[in-house]
Amino acid sequence: MLLGCIGDDFTGSSDLGNTLAKAGMRVVQYSGTPARPAAPDVEAGIVALKSRTMPVADAVRLSLEALDWLRAQGCRQFLFKYCSTFDSTPQGNIGPVAAALANALNANRVIFCPAFPAAGRTIYQGHLFVGDCLLSESGMENHPLTPMTDPDLRRWLGQQVDEGVGHVPAATVLHGPDAVRAALRAQDHRFVVADAIRDEDLLVLGQAVSNEVLLTGGSGIALGLPGNFRAQGLSSAHGPQWRGQAGPAAVLSGSCSRATRGQVERHIAEGSPALEIDPRALLRDDMTARDAAAWALSQTGLPLVYSSADPDAVRAVQDHHGSQIVAARLDAFFAECARLLVAGGVTRLITAGGETSGAVVEGLSVDTLEIGPEIDPGVPAIRVRDNLVMALKSGNFGAEDFFAKAAARLEG
Repeated sequence: MLLGCIGDDFTGSSDLGNTLAKAGMRVVQYSGTPARPAAPDVEAGIVALKSRTMPVADAVRLSLEALDWLRAQGCRQFLFKYCSTFDSTPQGNIGPVAAALANALNANRVIFCPAFPAAGRTIYQGHLFVGDCLLSESGMENHPLTPMTDPDLRRWLGQQVDEGVGHVPAATVLHGPDAVRAALRAQDHRFVVADAIRDEDLLVLGQAVSNEVLLTGGSGIALGLPGNFRAQGLSSAHGPQWRGQAGPAAVLSGSCSRATRGQVERHIAEGSPALEIDPRALLRDDMTARDAAAWALSQTGLPLVYSSADPDAVRAVQDHHGSQIVAARLDAFFAECARLLVAGGVTRLITAGGETSGAVVEGLSVDTLEIGPEIDPGVPAIRVRDNLVMALKSGNFGAEDFFAKAAARLEG
């Protein structure tokens, strides 16, 4: 194994897998730290954790366990993958996890770059933009678990670590890898936010850190890494072989992001079957996973089971019942619903939302995921078993017709 990756959620990990597979690497995603060695032909291994919103100490512990396993596989470089919207709180978990990994690897300089221009995430002067909006005005300020209220990544990260945060501006990145390397050597800080406004900037950053043991960012920061390994004659560049899967499909959506709500609205407007889940009904046991699965299995076409409500409605429920209680109940609901759907014959399963996707993967006891071709930027097709394929979509990703597109791509 050449590249060892640690993702803080499942959809982000598959997003990273998509980037690496498109560039020709043989990629496998693991659900949690594996108990056995990787297959010998794996070039990039991604340990997907559900650590984004757990207590800091637990996130650090699980990330270090994943690092130990990846080091044992012989990895030459390591990547800590988090969301392209830098989802975290002022306490963590991005900063504390990155610091723990850097200490374990004796990394002297670590860049932070969640940029993903293909999906509208860019960094300029240390500030993160989503499309033409600052992060704090993009809707992410309303996230129920990690509200992003400051677009300055230097300030946000600076609250999470015990040391200052440096910066490599876009003007330097535009001058190429050598200029970036010189800027990194001149930094007084170990942690450095790097600007990126084009995919070409991510390639430059990837080349500039070819000799760094640790880097962090969104999936875009990995764009230049496969080329580094090919230049050293280490990577085959064969890429994944994909075969589709016939059979029934279903969608489970727990994301409240603007993009997902737009996809839900499009699905309903086209007359496709949809069942909305009210968290209050779950808490009263008026709606169960068995009820929802039975409804979905009785439908023709592409059934959607969703709890993707407006943020104000979600906040009202959380304020009354507690955000952790509501989140845990929804996770358990979607995990059980996925188990029942697959047991009922569903062979193509699409999920929307990082927490929802993580709950579903854990609920299905999936431990190894084969990364296939791209459906939409950042979202690959994934084979889980001989008779089950999936698409794990981050809440903010995908075009409005993503659900139908994903179902078709998974079929073949």
